[in-house]
Amino acid sequence: MSRLLAIGDIHGCSRALDTLLDQVQPVASDHIITLGDYIDRGPDSRGVLDRLIQLHGRCRVVSLRGNHELMLFAARRHEESRQFWLAVGGREALQSYRRRRSHVDIDDIPDEHWHFLSRTCVDWYEWERYFFVHANVDPDLPLDQQPSSMLHWEFFNVFSLPHCSGKFMVCGHSEQRNGWPLLLPHAVCIDTFCYGGGWLTCLDLLSGQLWQANQQGRWRIASLHEPPVD
Repeated sequence: MSRLLAIGDIHGCSRALDTLLDQVQPVASDHIITLGDYIDRGPDSRGVLDRLIQLHGRCRVVSLRGNHELMLFAARRHEESRQFWLAVGGREALQSYRRRRSHVDIDDIPDEHWHFLSRTCVDWYEWERYFFVHANVDPDLPLDQQPSSMLHWEFFNVFSLPHCSGKFMVCGHSEQRNGWPLLLPHAVCIDTFCYGGGWLTCLDLLSGQLWQANQQGRWRIASLHEPPVD
């Protein structure tokens, strides 16, 4: 039976991603949606992008862009934007490309990573009863009319309203610092603060099963409706 898997904000946490994928064991019949913010803050943005590109090569994957990917694009164009990006996680991202070089700059990011972020990734995705965005939506606008300020930047909370489509929203971006997804009747946020000592979350929307892993290599499996007791 195929699964509909959503993976939350990774933020350069390649060890957590490796641990998570080892537990989930995705196969070609699975439908996987990654919700953006693959880079910045954590120690290995380069490794995360390499792994996602490989995952696209062997599974059915849709990858969204997050606001940190947009900040990277802006940093490539403007010096002022570059300084802002460096201050909010870009410095850690660049260090992951350093390897044996004494100095690394944004131009050292390989073409395949730029291609993945700019051409492979999309801004939103819709599938049957669900839709997926990085951040949030205006509840009264169709998905193809949503501004970037909503899709990539707007925070999600308990007061967020249902979307006019009637479909269930899956998002990231808004850090759940308790390490557990925020579930509403019409939506769920699965950014569970991996880079800050929380967890990286993968949720099967069809069954409610949930896998989590962290940068220490720990993992746990639970149901979305039954939080684990630590």
